[in-house]
Amino acid sequence: MAGNKHVFQMSGIKDQQQKGELLRAIRQLQGLYIGGSVYKEKMTHLIVAKPLPSEKFLSACAAGKWIVSPQYVLDSAKQNTWLPEASYELNLTANLHTSVIMNPLRDWREKVAQGITSGAFQGWVVYLQTDDPVRRDMFKRILNAGSAVVYTDKSATQAVTHVLTKDKFRMGQNLSSPSYNISYIAEHLFGLAFSALNSSVRWEKPIQEARLMQLEALESSIISIEDEPMDVTDNSLLSELEEKLQDYIKKNELRKKHQIKAPEIFSYYTPVFPVQVTAVDFTNVQSLVECGLFPQALEEIQVCLKPGVLPPHPLLNACMQHALHGEAEPYFFSMFSTVLNNILCNNPTWSSPTSIKYFLQILQCPQCKAGALPFFQTSVRYCLESKDTCHSLPSPAPPELLRFLGNLQAFMLRLFQLELHAAGLSRRTGGSWKSLIYTMFWNMWEKTTLTSRALQQLAELLVQTTLWALHSSQNWRLQVLATLQEILAVVVEFWAQEHAQLNSRQVEKGFQDLAEYIAIQCQDVHPDLVRELVPALQSHRLRMRTADAIYRNFCSRKGLIIISEPLSLHKIVFSYLKALGQLCGCKPVSAASQRADSQVSAAEQNMCMGGSGLMKDNLPKGFHKVNPAGETLLHRACKRNQFVIVLQILSLPGVDANAKDHVGWTPLHEACNHGSTECVRALLQHCPSLQLDSQVEGVSPLHDALLNQHTTISKMLLRHAGSALLHLRDRLGHTPLDLVSEELREELRRCAEEGDLAMAAGQVSEVRDLPFIESCSCLLSCLLLTYLLEQHIPSYESADPVLELSPDRAQALLRLNPETLTSQWTDTGAVVLAQDLVTLMSMKQYVEQLSPALTRCSGTHTSLLIQLLNDLQAEGAALLTGEPWC
Repeated sequence: MAGNKHVFQMSGIKDQQQKGELLRAIRQLQGLYIGGSVYKEKMTHLIVAKPLPSEKFLSACAAGKWIVSPQYVLDSAKQNTWLPEASYELNLTANLHTSVIMNPLRDWREKVAQGITSGAFQGWVVYLQTDDPVRRDMFKRILNAGSAVVYTDKSATQAVTHVLTKDKFRMGQNLSSPSYNISYIAEHLFGLAFSALNSSVRWEKPIQEARLMQLEALESSIISIEDEPMDVTDNSLLSELEEKLQDYIKKNELRKKHQIKAPEIFSYYTPVFPVQVTAVDFTNVQSLVECGLFPQALEEIQVCLKPGVLPPHPLLNACMQHALHGEAEPYFFSMFSTVLNNILCNNPTWSSPTSIKYFLQILQCPQCKAGALPFFQTSVRYCLESKDTCHSLPSPAPPELLRFLGNLQAFMLRLFQLELHAAGLSRRTGGSWKSLIYTMFWNMWEKTTLTSRALQQLAELLVQTTLWALHSSQNWRLQVLATLQEILAVVVEFWAQEHAQLNSRQVEKGFQDLAEYIAIQCQDVHPDLVRELVPALQSHRLRMRTADAIYRNFCSRKGLIIISEPLSLHKIVFSYLKALGQLCGCKPVSAASQRADSQVSAAEQNMCMGGSGLMKDNLPKGFHKVNPAGETLLHRACKRNQFVIVLQILSLPGVDANAKDHVGWTPLHEACNHGSTECVRALLQHCPSLQLDSQVEGVSPLHDALLNQHTTISKMLLRHAGSALLHLRDRLGHTPLDLVSEELREELRRCAEEGDLAMAAGQVSEVRDLPFIESCSCLLSCLLLTYLLEQHIPSYESADPVLELSPDRAQALLRLNPETLTSQWTDTGAVVLAQDLVTLMSMKQYVEQLSPALTRCSGTHTSLLIQLLNDLQAEGAALLTGEPWC
């Protein structure tokens, strides 16, 4: 990619002295060595001494790479130049005493080089049947290296051509596609040479057996080479860092569990049921109800209550009907609330279908009988003075009735809280449980999604209630809002607790989907409502995702593109803060214009997602296709300088101009590498959030352009982004200026100065729409604080646990190649935390790039955001110096 045609991996080289010699030789000839036990696509040469059943050997053959003996590198070093590889290529047929069988390694390599095939498995659509995740991922990488399409479940969208399995009992079970043993991979690769090789190399043996895993792990161990600048990572240091971060995460998780306390009154709601419940005669209560003596009827019910006793629900329905008429006395309302609570004390709903059914019958409108959820919604809407109730209620609303409905909502919240805690206890003890929550908010077909229709209605009701209580000083209004906020939190956490052990990705997607739905509800509201709604969300995960969704929605409506990569600390402090600076220049718009913009945005999204319309018809051919290298159509168009297609793609809403292929290259990298000047110009002009500092092994777009002698593009980048690009360093520590002659350096410096002046002149000096920017700052503060908490970066929490890194380890973490991190660490949580720590230690550069309009803004939320960023910068500096970080 960056001009290096000799990128090496090794397999089966166990002699550390020999390996050291090979690494020194590679360094001498300016080659690149990639450590690790897995195959990397950018590798061009694999060094092996003999055929062996390793992932890298099979993958290199399938991808048509050079597979050479160690002598190739050593002899090249002696000649001080890379020699022709042909005479050093491993020959699998050398000992077969025949000239008829061609060396399969050479055969596949030549076919790939000549463009006859893209890989040994081109055209294969494979269903890979194996229950071992390590083994499955390994074989998937081998097949992908040979350009196969691989499915590991039955969700294949293409006709399967091969079913590969290790289990002989699964062979032939799939009647529509032929089944093969997993060793068929090697049989296909080596053809007629396979039989001879199979006697000495057991291809069918599990590649990840302990013996071979030790051999592969040995390849990534450190070699003691003085002043070695290559990407050779100390595995012991990597392992130590991973273990330390894993331990830190576990302690944080444990601390969070200890902070989750049971409701103080939970023990009060756990009655001891008698062996046999005595029947209770409620005939007298029935007579009192018929005579309209409702307070006396409730008193009689109260006397009869005991564990296992459920008063006939028609009696409670009649009392509820009397309450809703609004003519009852305060004593009746108070007594009714007491009776409901005592029924729950004696008959909790968890693990009791009878109690669940009973509460569904008494917690519903006695006139409409539509269910508990519609009645709850009616109780809230009646408080909001809305006419959208199940039936007309007294108007104006009597204060005592409003107070009773508020108590009823609080009662349902208490019931849900107790169910949440009981479900957690039951799961820890292996027991079974049922709940009123699930019955109210999910039907049989919706249990796998967080965005059930009932939960969407609850979210809509929360937005309406927030608007109703906005700027209100009435305590009862604030209490209704607080109850609704807590109910939403309990319901979503209940669902997450149910599904977390089964599918964590499903849980994350559920929170994301619900957050997107809430963001849609907030499209046309006043900015003040967003500042009130989001910080008050009780569920941390929902608050984080909702702040993210609404902020991206704000940016999209202002014409800014936000990259679609997963949420991270880098994304927040780089992309989101950069966008906030650009939003400062946006002028205030009227409410009518906001509604029109949201309608247009929704229509555009519908077209891009497959809806009918002109935009769908004009989508470039192949827009949705990603090739085996992970390249989008934008990548491919930039490589070919097809700037018309690039402009067409960039005109579509939601396009990610910073999308990365499997190696990490962006479309801008490709354009700079291939000299696609017009494509670079189009990207710079039409992508406000374009990442010019994106690096792969230290190679930035500017490095790429200079390494390939595209000076026009280099100057264009510097005039656009200024001198900040000149400070980027590659893996050898080289800045872009280190790659060029002295004469060109002066030209590049002048271009960078022009860029700095242009950026300074174009920066917004003041905020044009303060309420809008205040809302955006509030969202980012919520997002940042919640992300720190959720990702175990508790800068504003207690000092326990403490993460201690020595200065050497902190610097090592800062220098770590992200690709090395993701390839060698198995714990994704530790990888994410390490990447966030790197961002934290680099906070200074992000704070220095803040827009002057933000730093000068006097708004409360914006000032708090700036202070938070400064505090994080101090945290990062402390971490770099080895101070305890907490």
